Amino acid sequence: MVEITHKHSFGGYIRDLRIGKCLGQRELARMIGVSASYLNDIEKNKRPAPRIEIVKTLAHTLDADSEIINDLAGISKNVLPPDVEEFIGDKRELISLLRLIKAYNLSESDIFELEKVMTSSNAKAIVIAAGLGSRLKGYTEELPKCMLKFGEKTLLERQIDNYRACGIKNISVIRGYKKEKINYPDLRYYENPDFENNNILNSLFYAEEELCGNVVVAYSDIMFDAAVVRRLLEAQADISIVVDIDWQGYYVGRNDHPIEEAENVIFNANNEVVKIGKILTEKDDVHGEFIGMLKLSPRGAEIFKRHFHRAKKMFWDKPYQRAKVFQKAYITDIIQDMVDLGVPIHCVIIERGWREIDTVEDYEKAVKEFEV
Repeated sequence: MVEITHKHSFGGYIRDLRIGKCLGQRELARMIGVSASYLNDIEKNKRPAPRIEIVKTLAHTLDADSEIINDLAGISKNVLPPDVEEFIGDKRELISLLRLIKAYNLSESDIFELEKVMTSSNAKAIVIAAGLGSRLKGYTEELPKCMLKFGEKTLLERQIDNYRACGIKNISVIRGYKKEKINYPDLRYYENPDFENNNILNSLFYAEEELCGNVVVAYSDIMFDAAVVRRLLEAQADISIVVDIDWQGYYVGRNDHPIEEAENVIFNANNEVVKIGKILTEKDDVHGEFIGMLKLSPRGAEIFKRHFHRAKKMFWDKPYQRAKVFQKAYITDIIQDMVDLGVPIHCVIIERGWREIDTVEDYEKAVKEFEV
């Protein structure tokens, strides 16, 4: 369920988006196939929202939030949101489900709990494992770093086990460096042939078709407990990232990866990101470390993809946030970009329960712990 928080009517929402795109009324009317006078009446709320085909065209043309534009269209016409009405159609099973909800008098909290169960049970995971692992030289000359062993299992096997322990069966891996070495059954594989020239963000989008529904995205070089994944799955925000507030102890004696290289997150009282990246923090900042794991809701996935393609179009071969060029951007760069544009990014707070395997020092220390 989506709560309408936009301050405008359907017409006001369209007008704001049009102005934000620097489009004139006549220009937009021509693009969506209506008269300028008709569009003017809609923006001034003299007419209700148009038919669903035009709503869809407006959403695409203006990069509108699909749920907001449909909900406002429904309110404008005092009917169901047009995307919901179209989806229900003549599907008798959905009508039966709605009648069951009515018959059992499910409360708002009951429906919220049902939504939470459906979210966790239908989640998928994407592991970004295309990188060279250059800081693990000597160990990654023949293997991607996610294939290094810790005890009897590789790092990737341990990740897979913990996803499956949380009910996530649909797991995709983005391969690049030494891709033939990653070949576990029952996984989906995507290839990044340009892994030497790009970074984590662009690598993720080689699996763009998986960025739909409820999806957990994670780096391949982190070792984490299943409890971390469970905590993330409980998050109800559209875009949530995992932030460890008890992180500084990990850097004691960690010489090859100094604390200055941590992907810090400064967040506000609502646990929403204010700043993220390899940034300096002040003693009064409320902050933690981004562990390299996030979750997107169905709506969040659409928001994330929309911002990626906008940024790619604007910044390809140009500096982007803290990256020298867009191709080399990290996920933290697009998160900061979205925050700067007013997109709320929720922090799921943890205290330990994970570790990064980035350097020879990290690997050798972790291996010794598994030998005990």
